Amino acid sequence: MPLNAFAVIAYATGLVAGLSGVGWWSAGTAAVLSLGALARNRNAVAGCLLIVASGAAVGADSAAARVEAGKAPYVEPRADTLDALGRWRARAGASIDTLFGDDAAVVRALLVADTHELPADVRDRYSRAGLVHVLSISGMHVGIISGAVLLALQGVRVAAPVARWLAVCITLLYVVAIGAPPPAVRSGVMFAATTGGWALQRHVSPWATLAIGAFIPLLLNPEVALDLGYQLSVAGYAALTAASLWARRTLPHHFRGFRRTVVTDLIVSVLATLVTAPLVAWAFGRISLVAPLTNLAAAHVVALMQPALFLALVLAPLGAPAQIAANGARPLVQALDWVAAAGSAVPGGSIVAAPSFTVALLGGVVAVGLVGAAASARHVRTFGVMATTAFVAMVWWPLVPLRATGLEVHMIDVGQGDAIALRTPLGRWIVIDAGGGRMSGDAGRRIVAPYLRRAGGDVALFIMTHPHDDHVGGAAAVITLLNPADVRDAAFAGTSPSYRDALVAAQERHVPWHRVRAGDSTNIDGVMVTYLAPDSAWTASLTDPNLASTVVMVRYGAVQVLLTGDAEVAEEEWILRRWPGALAADALKVAHHGSSTSTRSAFLNAVNPAIALVSVGARNRYHHPSPPVMDSLVRRRIRIARTDQRGTVVLTTNADGTELFDGDRRLPLHSSLLQRGVRP
Repeated sequence: MPLNAFAVIAYATGLVAGLSGVGWWSAGTAAVLSLGALARNRNAVAGCLLIVASGAAVGADSAAARVEAGKAPYVEPRADTLDALGRWRARAGASIDTLFGDDAAVVRALLVADTHELPADVRDRYSRAGLVHVLSISGMHVGIISGAVLLALQGVRVAAPVARWLAVCITLLYVVAIGAPPPAVRSGVMFAATTGGWALQRHVSPWATLAIGAFIPLLLNPEVALDLGYQLSVAGYAALTAASLWARRTLPHHFRGFRRTVVTDLIVSVLATLVTAPLVAWAFGRISLVAPLTNLAAAHVVALMQPALFLALVLAPLGAPAQIAANGARPLVQALDWVAAAGSAVPGGSIVAAPSFTVALLGGVVAVGLVGAAASARHVRTFGVMATTAFVAMVWWPLVPLRATGLEVHMIDVGQGDAIALRTPLGRWIVIDAGGGRMSGDAGRRIVAPYLRRAGGDVALFIMTHPHDDHVGGAAAVITLLNPADVRDAAFAGTSPSYRDALVAAQERHVPWHRVRAGDSTNIDGVMVTYLAPDSAWTASLTDPNLASTVVMVRYGAVQVLLTGDAEVAEEEWILRRWPGALAADALKVAHHGSSTSTRSAFLNAVNPAIALVSVGARNRYHHPSPPVMDSLVRRRIRIARTDQRGTVVLTTNADGTELFDGDRRLPLHSSLLQRGVRP
C-alpha cells in the first residue's frame, strides 16, 4: 500500500477528530508525536502524524464555522431558488415514477440518489440482508455506468481515446446532475485518473487512484469525512483492491476459469463485509452474517440492472423506447429485491449490534489491519498483529466495569418531540420516550440509538409516556437496536401505529413489558424511579392520551428530577391531589413542550424547580413553547434550558448525588430532601 494512501487515511482521520470536537487537542497531540518520530528517524510516521494534525486543524476550523453558521438567523428558502440541476432531478424523478410504477422508490435511490420515498420496510429488509449500501448511489453504481457508457461508445466505433474521454465527461456530468454525492465523486475522479494514466501510457496503481478519488471530496468539503456513504465507498473499494491482491497471491495458478472468478468474488465480498462491518454496525445497529453471499449475488444483478436503468432514464424524453427499456430493467429490480428478501429471511442471518464509540473505533483499527494484511506481502505479520490486538481490545472493552460517577440527565434534541435518557452511576441507561417517527423520520434510529451507543452501556429500562408519535415514533427502533431489559408504559387504550410497532418489537425481541402503576418504584444502580401517574381508575374515562401520560420522579441521592411527558392541566391537578407535598424537584421536564395546556401555577409552585427543561423543535408549527409559560418560569427565576436553543441538554450530579450541575454551573437543590431528614 503506497504512502499516498496512508496520507489520505491520516488526513481523513484528522478531519474526523476535528469535526468531532477534539480537533485542536488532536492536532497538538499529533504534532508532538511527530516530533518524537522525527527524533527516532521514523520519517514516514512523522509525516503521517503531521498530516493528521493538519486534518484535525482543518476539521476544527470547519466545525467552528458550522457553529457560527448555526447562530445566523434562519431564512426560509424561496421556491424560485431551485437551480437547473434541481429542476432536472425533479423531472427525472417524475419520469422514473411514470416508467417504473411500484418500483419507482428503489429506482429513484439507484439513479438520482433520492431515498426520501423508500418505505421503512424496504430499508429494514435490505439492512438485514447486508445490502443497505446498494440503495444509495455509490462508487459501484457510477463505475458500472461508466463502463457501460464506454462499452456503448466503442460499440458504435468511436475511436478508443475519444471514447474514453467522452465516457469520463458523461460520467462526471451525471455525477454533477445527481447532486455530486461523495461516493459518486470518488468514483468519477478515479475513472478520470485512470483514463489520464492510460492517455500518458503510465501504469496507475489502484491505491493511487483510490487516494486521489478519496482526497478530492475531502478537499471540496471537509465534512464529507463524516458522510457514511463516503466512508463505506472508500472502505469497500479498499477491501476490493486488497482482496483481489490477496487472491492473486494465494490462489493456486492451476485454479482458473469460472471457479477462480467465483472464489475471488467470494473473497472480495467477505473482506468487504468485514471491513465495513464497524461502519454498518455504528450507523444501522445491525450486522448481517449473510452479507458475503447476498452481496455476491446482488453484485451480478446490479451489474446488469444499472446500465438498463440509466438507459431508460436517458431515453425518458422519447416515451415508448424508454418504457421498453424500463420494462426490461424491472425484472432485474425485482430480482435485487428478491435477493434482499431471501437474505433477510434467513434465521439468524443478521444480529443487532450497538457498539460504543470506543468499540466502533477499535473495529475500524481491525478493518485497517485486515486491509493491510491482505494487500501487503511484506508486512502481513505487522498488520496481522495490529488487527488481532485491536480485536482483543474490542471484545474486552465492554467487559470493563465502569466507575460510579453520579447521575446524568440527557434531554436529547430530537426536534419537536421528547427523548430523555438517564445514565446511571454504573453506566446503564433509563430511557423515557424516543422522539418522532414515520412522517418526521425515525428519531429512534437516526438520533437516540446512535447517541446512546456513542457513550456505551446497556438500556436497563425504557418508558413510553403515551402513544403519540412525537414520543414513541422512534420507540420500535430503540427496542430493536438496544434491546432494553424492561419496557413500561401506561397501556392507554387509544393506540397509534408507532405504539403498536413498539409493542410488536418488544414481543419479537422477547423484552418484558409491564404496565405503569402509580406508586410503584424501580431502583436501578441507586437511581430510584417512582411512577406518580397514571393509574387505571384515572385513565378509564379518558379519550386524550396526553392526560394519561406517564409521570415519573427520579431520585439519586439528594437530587430529584420530575419528568412529565405531555401531562396537561387535568392530570397535573390529579397528581397534586394524589401526591400533595411530594412533588418538590430540582429539575422539571416541562410538559407538552411548553404548551399553554400544562405547567399551571399551582403545579409549578408545588415542584419549585431550579431548572426547567423544554424539549421542543426549532420554528415548530405549534409555536411551542408558550410565551406565558416561559414568562411564568422567568418570574420565578427558574433557569430554562431548551433544545431548540441549546441542542441536547445534559445535567449531571456528583458521585453521591448531593450536587446538581448544568454544564459547569452549580444549581441549588430545591427538593428539600436533606432538610426533611431523608438520607441520600
